[in-house]
Amino acid sequence: MNIPADLKYSREHEWVRLEGVEASIGITDHAQHALGDIVFVELPEVGEEVGAGEAFAVVESVKAASDVYSPVSGKITKVNERLFTSPELVNSDPYGSWFVVVSISDPGELDTLLSAEEYEQYCKEA
Repeated sequence: MNIPADLKYSREHEWVRLEGVEASIGITDHAQHALGDIVFVELPEVGEEVGAGEAFAVVESVKAASDVYSPVSGKITKVNERLFTSPELVNSDPYGSWFVVVSISDPGELDTLLSAEEYEQYCKEA
């Protein structure tokens, strides 16, 4: 299982890459593997507000449809439009295929996320 050390992780299997006050968000290698072949991604609109723990996207695979939850609160400043036509990128490159970029409104929420080591342990226990 691939778990980059420079990211933060949620217990719902999303990752966060912090770049200043903005956070790129996607789903983990563990999540994409559990879902199987991803065939559709529904993303929100730029400008929408999202709260930590709120569903902001839907991923459909050959197995199931699953909500994607935001690990942080803020305003969506970018969506990865490549996923509309090539959702399979999430399977081939889960950490390069971000879903959205959020301008973080509460940086303290990052402290509730897991480190790579903590996330790896969490996955082993699940």
